[in-house]
Parts: sequence; structure tokens; C-alpha cells
Amino acid sequence: MEIISYLIYLVSSVLFIFGIKKLGSPKTARQGNMLASLGMFLAVVVTLLDHRVLTYEYIILGLIVGSAIGAVMAVKVQMTGMPQMVGLLNGFGGGASTLVALAEYYKELTHGLTFEMSTIITIILSILIGSITFTGSLIAFGKLQGIVTGKVVKYPGQNAINVILILAVIAAGIYIVMNPYNTELLLAVTAVSLVMGVLLVLPIGGADMPVAVSLLNSYSGIAASATGFVLSNNMLIIAGALVGASGIILTLIMCRGMNRSLMNVLLGGWDSAGSTAGAGAGTSPKGDVKSVDAEEAAMMFDSAQNVVIIPGYGMAVAQAQHAVRDLTNVLEKKGINVRFAIHPVAGRMPGHMNVLLAEAQVSYDKLFALEDINDDFNNVDIAFIVGANDVVNPAARHDQSSPIYGMPILNADYSKTVIINKRSMNAGYAGIDNELFFYPNALMYFGDAKDAITKLVNEIKQL
Repeated sequence: MEIISYLIYLVSSVLFIFGIKKLGSPKTARQGNMLASLGMFLAVVVTLLDHRVLTYEYIILGLIVGSAIGAVMAVKVQMTGMPQMVGLLNGFGGGASTLVALAEYYKELTHGLTFEMSTIITIILSILIGSITFTGSLIAFGKLQGIVTGKVVKYPGQNAINVILILAVIAAGIYIVMNPYNTELLLAVTAVSLVMGVLLVLPIGGADMPVAVSLLNSYSGIAASATGFVLSNNMLIIAGALVGASGIILTLIMCRGMNRSLMNVLLGGWDSAGSTAGAGAGTSPKGDVKSVDAEEAAMMFDSAQNVVIIPGYGMAVAQAQHAVRDLTNVLEKKGINVRFAIHPVAGRMPGHMNVLLAEAQVSYDKLFALEDINDDFNNVDIAFIVGANDVVNPAARHDQSSPIYGMPILNADYSKTVIINKRSMNAGYAGIDNELFFYPNALMYFGDAKDAITKLVNEIKQL
């Protein structure tokens, strides 16, 4: 039976690897999900058949309650709430790792077993990383949900306190390795780790939340892998390592997309995130803003040949992805070439815009990453920005006082005409004005994205 279990675990691992590989492309993402889900199903079944499982009552109860909660969340949570959901699920993974490590510790303690050094080390690591992931993810969820302030939170001695706590946990961990029967100290390490999760994520501004969520996802994988060592479960080790590694890679890609270092994000990010007057407020752009109504915008689209749509979080908030799809369809019926430019940090989580557009049945081959479309904006007749802000702000190129200076942006301003759909002139998540709004080739199309684009589509149909 043990050999069969190992073989099935191996099959599950291969399915996970191929699943992640296929998730790298929107065209094969659903296949990847199915493969990874099948791998997890096989792993769970084999684990439940383990001879060390003596009773199934609590396991069945957990399956029923957990499945019911998951089903309700899957139905109730809107696509705009997916970033929060991802953050919350990361936290659940970290919390589970902490509880499993504590349970294994007390099991060995109760049975009077001798702790092996490797076991107690992995227990401490699982508790440390899992606890940080749990509370850190809850704070990330709160920031994305608006329960916790999206601003950068700073206080006197912040970095010194964090360093002291980290050193204290390391020292306590070393002592526990030498004296593993000190339960009070282990609980203290757990408590301090939970506090560290709050203190490490709270200073990160709302603009950096996509990176924070991605990093916490990696933490949850590392915590799961450490728990696998605690339980001597190869499947958990492999699955956790895959999540941890892919999460780190994605985090680095996100940081590159903002031209920031990971350490810069972790130490506070954009000082002005979530505020209405950012670091570059003193040099805010001035000038007249020109606006158009639905009828005027429709005539401009009708005469265009090449249109690029740039979605942002405003599209997600307004749930306008279906209206955007309708706009795409009506323009293409007129022979107009329509493409989508996706910035790597648009939205509130990696791939947020891709997921929304996929839900609206927008063809995958119309979605282009920043590096694939940026050089072509000079040939674009209309760049239509739907709820995006910081990712198209030209200040990132030249204003060294701007908090987004150096961040790669979409070259929307190079288009012949730029039409920006926003509800107001409010600043983006970085807390600074967008100088693009004042450019001579820029036109504001005010209104809720869903309603405004629906009106635009109706006007275009009449032409």
C-alpha cells in the first residue's frame, strides 16, 4: 500500500507541474486548472487511506463544513472581490500550517516521544511562516476590502521593532531546538509570529497590495512545504514547494513591472499610497481638461481603424467587462482592429484584468502584455482607458519627484487620441494626479464605466 501511495503521489506531483505549466497561457489555463485539481483529488484520497488515520468523524465534518463555506463563497463573491478572496485563502493556508504543526508538536509531547532535531526545526519554521502568512493575509484582505486603511502605516521605531521581533523569534527557536519541551516558549513564538504578520503587511500601501498578495501566496506554499516535513508527507512537500517557488517568481515579475525592488515594497512602498496628495503633489500638472459625451466619442470611434483598450481597476469596480466586450464586438463589425493592453499590475492582483476579460468571453489573442504592445501605440488611432490611472501616467518617465518614477507604463499618450473613462478626476492608488488627463490629445469621458460604455455602444450602433 505504501508503494502505491508513493506512486500516486508522484502522479499527483506531475499533474501539478503540468497544471502550473498550462496556467502560463490563457488558452490552456482551464486545462491547467483541471489537471491540478485532479492531482489534488488523488493526493487527498490517498492521504485519507493512510493507515495513521484512525477516525474519520472530524475529517468528514471538516469536509462538509469546508465544502459548504467554499460553495457559498464561490457563488456569492463577485469578480471584483477576487483579490480579497485570494488574500483570504492564502491566510487560511498559513493558518492551517500553523495548526497542523502545533497539533503534531503536542501529539509527540503527549505520547512522550523524543523530538528529532529535524522535526522540531520544521515545526518551528511551519509555525513561524504559517502564522506570519495568516495574520499578514488578513491585513491584506482588510486593505483590499477597505476595512483596514490602504495608506502606508508608519510609526516610530518601526524597523527596529521588526528587527527585534525577528531576532527574538530566531533566538527562541534555537532555544526550543535545544529544549523542545518548553511549551510556553513555543506558544510565545506563535504569538510573536502572529504579531509580525500584522506589522510586516500593515506598512505596505494599497498600491503595492498585488505584490503583497503574491508574496503571501508564496509564504503559504513555503509553510505548507515545511508542514510536509513535519508530517513526513512527500506530496505536501512537493505541492508547497511548487506554490512557494511560483509565488516568488510571480512576485519578482510584479516588482519588475513597477521597477521596484522587493525590499522597497516590504519596507513601506509608495509613501503616498491611498492618499489624495502624493509625493509629487507639489508638481501636479495644470491645464484645461477636455471632455466628450457619448455621441462625440462614438463618432471618433467610428472613424478609427486601430483601437487599443486599456482596462484598470475602475472596470472591475463597475463590473464593466461585459460592456467592454460589447464595445469590442460592435467595433469589429465595422472593420476596426481592437486589441487590449494589459499592464502587469493593473487591478488588485496578478492577472486581475485577464480574469475579468476572460469571464466576459473576450478572445485571448486580443490581450497583449505591456512589452508586446508598447512600441505600437504610435500607430494607434484611439487608446481607450477604462478605469486605469497610474499605469498610464507619463510622470513615471520624467518626474523624479513622483512616487511612480521609473515604473514601466503603457505608452497610451503616444496614440493619436486618448479617451479616458473615469467617474471623476480623482487620483489613482499612488495618490498623485495623472498628467495624461491634461495632454492635448487626451479627452475625458466621465461616468460609471458600465453605463458610459453601454451608452457609447448604443451610439456607435446608430452610426
